Amino acid sequence: MSYGIFEQRRFGPEQRRGRRGPFPGGFEDAWPRGRGMGRGRGGPGHRGRRGDVRAAILALLVERPMHGYEIIQEIGERSGGLWRPSPGSVYPNLQLLSDEGLVTSTGEGTGSRRAFELTEAGRTEAAKQETPPWEQVAGQFDPQDVELRTAITQLASAVQQVAQAATAGQKARTIETLNETRRVIYSILGSTE
Repeated sequence: MSYGIFEQRRFGPEQRRGRRGPFPGGFEDAWPRGRGMGRGRGGPGHRGRRGDVRAAILALLVERPMHGYEIIQEIGERSGGLWRPSPGSVYPNLQLLSDEGLVTSTGEGTGSRRAFELTEAGRTEAAKQETPPWEQVAGQFDPQDVELRTAITQLASAVQQVAQAATAGQKARTIETLNETRRVIYSILGSTE
């Protein structure tokens, strides 16, 4: 079996782990990171500080049984869109909670969705929480920052639609408008309000 470039001497056996590659932090370390680069921390895919998924699941299941997808949606809504955990974090936590005897699931047949509910031990564990995790995450942000982020997303969506469906004249007007808007925004930054 040949490992290609990994057979060269400069790459030790500890770095023959698939995706990690020859860089200490994985292939991601091969490219510089800065504000807005990639989907790493602080990049465009970052939706704010992550909360405690386990605690959020327990807090939600106190109210009623839910499917995993419902849990993801509820956390997103309750945090004002600042925190939307991935299925890759919610479902393993549900399994761990099940293994610990804190939740049970129903609907395990083919084609049906599993609904999760708290056991008595789960209710006891959930009662220990003082503040729901989504409130902790949302409390870390200025409401105007949330409004600004929403406005930026909506503007980007409109520009994307123009890029895909507009005529040449509409695209030219959009470019003029965006350039003027950028100048106005910079003038706002320069003002002494």
